[in-house]
Parts: sequence; structure tokens; C-alpha cells
Amino acid sequence: MNETSPTPSPLALVSVSDKTGVVDFARGLAEAGFRILSTGGTARQLREAGIEVIGVSDHTGFPEIMDGRVKTLHPKIHGGILGRKQDGQVMTEHGIEAIDVVAVNLYPFEAVTAREDCTVATAIENIDIGGPAMVRAAAKNHDRVAIVTDPSDYAAVLEELQTGGAVSLATRQRLAARAYAHTARYDGVIADYLSRHTATDDEDSHLPRVHTPQFLRRQAMRYGENPHQEAAFYVPSGQPDSGLAGAEQLQGKALSYNNIADADAALECVNQFDEGPACVIVKHANPCGAALGDNLLSAYDRAHATDPVSAFGGIIAFNAPLDGDTAREIVARQFVEVVIAPAYAPEAVEAFAAKQNVRLLVVGESSPGGGRLNYHRVAGGLLIQQHDARCAWSSPTPSSTPPANAPWAWARGR
Repeated sequence: MNETSPTPSPLALVSVSDKTGVVDFARGLAEAGFRILSTGGTARQLREAGIEVIGVSDHTGFPEIMDGRVKTLHPKIHGGILGRKQDGQVMTEHGIEAIDVVAVNLYPFEAVTAREDCTVATAIENIDIGGPAMVRAAAKNHDRVAIVTDPSDYAAVLEELQTGGAVSLATRQRLAARAYAHTARYDGVIADYLSRHTATDDEDSHLPRVHTPQFLRRQAMRYGENPHQEAAFYVPSGQPDSGLAGAEQLQGKALSYNNIADADAALECVNQFDEGPACVIVKHANPCGAALGDNLLSAYDRAHATDPVSAFGGIIAFNAPLDGDTAREIVARQFVEVVIAPAYAPEAVEAFAAKQNVRLLVVGESSPGGGRLNYHRVAGGLLIQQHDARCAWSSPTPSSTPPANAPWAWARGR
């Protein structure tokens, strides 16, 4: 009687730099019947958690070499990831087992190069080679393979495996798109770094010859500047939230495209004032009032007096925590779309409670550091400049404070 060998359980390759949630994910894969392939620190962490792991070197029969530079670049790994149904014969001939799930994210190049003591040599050693190759291979073969690059996707993958026994095609397609975005950003960060730190045609420039930023959609909007235009709000990938991206909305309707554009103008303007309490009112991207005062209420009075008509339905920004008296005056005096302040007194929040459509934003001061760049789209191109962290002042009087009865904007410029 002929006996057939039992079909081996499927393979999952788990090798991550960001180890958030990886133990629970690997345990979930094992409970779903997967054998786990892993390398280096990931394998060590999984074993310490009591999860059975097959080392990649044991699987390939080839040791890690060149201080770990070469470990996953092997036909049994890439053949296992890239293999299709029609490749079954060649896979059997060469002892290649299919790998159905790949969980890989890349060396933390950006975090390493952000350190002040990082040298170019250290940066180069933190350029991942095997990781992007596996990610791209798995994403290319997403018709069969699930590629997971973000720990936030672990739960969804495990749920599908536990409920349906497989990761759905729709999920594999979504994960593949995220994987290519992951490697695209990674390559862009490396290209930017090397452009800044190696010889170029323009030795005096701190801006890269090729700039490859990546932005993630934060919020879809009902429409853009006009009702027939589609719009969304995007934030830089891999960077901490700042400015409006880091705002906390205490109340009010969802922000529109024009709200965000005007709020940014108001915030940038009011953040230029550091001599004392300041208020800026913006309408249709143009400041219609900007003033200093002894307190926020007097600053608001002066800013509003500059152009009370244009202030109607505008954006009001302050450079200090908003107090109850000023909030009550705004509610009594005018219709406002958005109010921006670094904090709100409880009395201020209470004052606006009767106007629930008014959007209250808590926005801390944006840090001028970190190499922040400003972008301005023009027809056929893009202007990029370093963020202006300095500002020169001009005033109509030698005094650093405006006359007590001055209704005009207290302007600064070059």
C-alpha cells in the first residue's frame, strides 16, 4: 500500500525592524497552522516568547555571511515568495516551499540618520537590501502572498486567517499597495540623505537634486476650493504631526478645504508674534486684521477694528491660551468659522458651547527645526524652500508696542 507524505503546514516569514506587536502576530500565525521562518533579533524575540521558529539559514542550508549583509537573498526564500501555480514543478525539483505570508519592515534608516552623531558610513550600513527585495517580491506576487509591512495590519490579517482560513484577495491587493508605498518612501529617504551628504553638482545647496516626499491622506473632504473639485488633506509620512496636522478639534463641524487653507495662513501669521498677546483674523487667505495688545481681548479688539466687514465669517488665531472674556466677546460680536489657540480656558469652551458649528482648534507652536520644507505649486513645477524660522520687524513707530488707540494691523516684514 502506498503512503503519501502529509502536506506540510504553510510557511510565514516574519523578520521586522519595528517589532511592535510581532510576538502576538507570530503566535496568531502559529495558532492558524503556520510554521514561522525568521532571522536575527526577530527570531530571538519570538523564541524567548516560546514560539517555535525556523531560522532562515536552517531553511536555506546556507549561513548568514558578510556580517549579516547576505541572509535572505537565496532562491529558497525568493523562489518561495515569487512562486506561482505554474512554477510547482521547478519548485519541487529544487526543494522550494511556498511562503504564503511575509511580514517584513525595513531597517530604521530615517531614525538612525536623525541622530546627531550619525556618519555617512553608519547611514550606509543601515540601508536595507534583503528587506526591500522580499517586500517587493511578495507585493508583486500578491495574487498568492500576503505582504504585511505595517503592524497596524496584523489584526486584520489574523482575523481573516482565523475566520476564513486565508487572506482575501482584496486584502492582499491593499497590502501590496501599502508595501510598495513603504519601499518607495524608504528609497526616497535614502536618496534625499545621500544627495545632501555626498558630492553633488551644487556643493552649496542643502536641497536635494531630486526630492521624493511621501504624504498620507489624513482626511477626505466634501469638496475643494469649489464644489466641483475633489480634495483631501495629506500629511508627511514618517514625521511627527505639527501645525494643523497635529491640531485637536474641541468642537464644530469637520474642517473644509478652505478652512484648512485659511487656518494655516492665520496660524503662520500669528506665530510670528512673540512680543506679547496677538490676534490674527484671516478671510479668503488674506489677513484682514493683525494686532498686538496688552491682553488677548485688546489684541482681538484691534485686529477686528482693522476691517470688521471682512472679519465676518473669518478665521481667528491667537498666540496664547484663549480666556473666557475674549471668547464671550467673539461670540457676541461676530460670526466666525474657526478659532485657533494653543489652549482654551474652561470658560472659553463654555462660551462657544452655544455655537456648536464653530470649530475650536488647539494647535501648539510649530517647531522650526527638523529641516522643515515649504512647498508652493506653480504651473508646471514646484517651488521648495527652507521654512522661515526667522522674521525681521518693521513698524510705523520706534516703539515695540502699538499706540493704545491704533486700529491698524501691527505688521512685520523684511
